[in-house]
Amino acid sequence: MADYQAPLRDMRFVLNEVFDAPALWASLPKVAEHVDPETADAILEEAGKISSGVLAPLNREGDEQGCKWNDGEVTSPDGFKEAYQTIVEGGWNGLGGNPDFGGMGMPKTLVAQFEEMMQGANMAFGLAPMLTAGACLALDAHGSDDLKEKYLPNMYSGVWSGAMDLTEPHAGTDLGIIRTKAEPNEDGSFNVTGTKIFITWGEHDMAENIIHLVLAKLPDAPKGPKGISLFLVPKFLVNDDGSLGERNSFSCGSIEKKMGIKGSATCVMNFDGAKGWLVGEENKGLAAMFTMMNYERLGVGIQGIGAAEASLQSAREYALDRIQSRAPTGAQQPEKAADPILVHPDVRRMLLTMKGYVEGGRAFSTYVAQWLDISKYAEDDERRKHAEGMVALLTPVAKAFLTDRGLDACIMGQQVFGGHGFIREWGQEQLVRDCRITQIYEGTNGIQALDLMGRKVVGTRGKLYELFAQDVANFLEESSGNEHLRPFLEPLAAAVERLDDVTEHVIKQAGDNPNAIGAASVDYLDLFGLTALGYMWAKIAKAAAPQAEADTSGFYSGKMKTARFYYDRLLPKTVSLAEGIRSGSDSMMALTAEEF
Repeated sequence: MADYQAPLRDMRFVLNEVFDAPALWASLPKVAEHVDPETADAILEEAGKISSGVLAPLNREGDEQGCKWNDGEVTSPDGFKEAYQTIVEGGWNGLGGNPDFGGMGMPKTLVAQFEEMMQGANMAFGLAPMLTAGACLALDAHGSDDLKEKYLPNMYSGVWSGAMDLTEPHAGTDLGIIRTKAEPNEDGSFNVTGTKIFITWGEHDMAENIIHLVLAKLPDAPKGPKGISLFLVPKFLVNDDGSLGERNSFSCGSIEKKMGIKGSATCVMNFDGAKGWLVGEENKGLAAMFTMMNYERLGVGIQGIGAAEASLQSAREYALDRIQSRAPTGAQQPEKAADPILVHPDVRRMLLTMKGYVEGGRAFSTYVAQWLDISKYAEDDERRKHAEGMVALLTPVAKAFLTDRGLDACIMGQQVFGGHGFIREWGQEQLVRDCRITQIYEGTNGIQALDLMGRKVVGTRGKLYELFAQDVANFLEESSGNEHLRPFLEPLAAAVERLDDVTEHVIKQAGDNPNAIGAASVDYLDLFGLTALGYMWAKIAKAAAPQAEADTSGFYSGKMKTARFYYDRLLPKTVSLAEGIRSGSDSMMALTAEEF
């Protein structure tokens, strides 16, 4: 099993050469105050050292050992507490946080690279800083000044961590039916009572306090999702001077025994009149929570890329080292008993497919992060609103497509190892198990597909979709005279036209057929994702082509050849997906319950 190495060369290429992130940052005054190319490069370098040198070595042992629960207390795996202190001391918890409260104010385009390194090195551990960042985002956007001043500095510093408490035993996707209640007190606080499940790092021993953001309903709340409020509920109450007071009235009832991410604690949290404070407006809790959802859902997509990158690194090393049989064209290393398995077309198919999804996915996650930065920091209203539309459209694609392909890539990496891929000590089976959760939490991928198809496409009559289609059209027009891109422009234009046609088809069908959206949604998201990555590979080729011919390192020439493979073998999948969508919902809905 190869030791995980942060893919810094590729990250710098994506940031600086594909997207020219420094120019974007310079165009956003609030970002330009805090970051320049030199600062960004130093952050990447240090993040790579921590991910590869501190977090990755704990990954397998954390999986083997897992968290331990004893009478409400959770103990993290050996080394996690010390690694968390390393993260805290470096200020990494507040990398993207509001500088007014101690954050570093870094743009998401940069933070996304650190997140990929951390998740690729050790996903179970990486969930702790990830959940804290999400809680901080919601609190910063919707909390009162008093709450922000009292809690954000210690959360950004990592002295306190954060957790998000949404799901209940009977309420997952349908949060409108939650039962957790919040009773008002005379002092402006609330008593929160109820049970939450699947709470990642809801209890642990790495931070001195854990700040829970809990969805609950007030006594007179409207029914359904319009009656949900958000409350800040700390593990230890915080005194006016900032010191910790008594333990709040809630506890961890148990931790789940899971398929993967065993090094993280997935908790059942029991609230028994715990004291909490309202975040945002009454009955507007879902809106507050969704402020951080775009960031968190992109973060989960990045987890898929991180796991796939780790799998690719190991599979590549194994394919170069493992000898079996001879190449179809004759012995490549006659001095050995057999050739490395890299000579075999099927092994190359798997590795190139992994590269196509990982490197294209990294570009796509950066592309979405770019729109997040513009939507948050742009001073021009029109530019900001355009970016908000792109974020709304692309977020479900980033979450679902990148995690679906992430698992595919991990399974291919396992397959490259053959029988060794099924054995724990080689590490590939852990990556498969860990990556599997990314398709489920933060909204299952089926729900992401419904969101894309139903709300973002059909719900806007295609207006949000047109933003993306126009962006690709602009690229095609700008690149029309580029000889290096000739092999890519026509297939990309055809893929977008195919996506255009299917989009229009489903919008029309949805008017008469209630099942049209659900029947088309998953295939549509895949069609969209494959097309979007085709766009990313065209942008990658545009950046790499000028240096590919004289490239002695193989970096730029490798980009061009991988782009060619993506266009030859992966982008054509859009044809069959489009045909499946056009077939409609009849065959999907024809069976009766008894016939199943």
